Amino acid sequence: MVKIRLAQTGAKNSRKYRIVAIEEGKRRDGRTIELLGFYDPQVNPPHLSIKRDRVSYWLSVGAQLTDGTKKLLSEKKIQ
Repeated sequence: MVKIRLAQTGAKNSRKYRIVAIEEGKRRDGRTIELLGFYDPQVNPPHLSIKRDRVSYWLSVGAQLTDGTKKLLSEKKIQ
């Protein structure tokens, strides 16, 4: 099953995240299927850039959102 989840980037205490489509059994920062966007919580206001068309495609073919991505996408009214 494919999941849409956050993958960490950046150094400790300055985390940035990639929003990725990845197989469920892979590691958090493992090999991804597709990069769907970026999330930077360090700036004020937090910056979220996302490929809406690709997210809707992955959801249409059965991908599941994790809790963190569901919260981010619902705040931006993408889902």
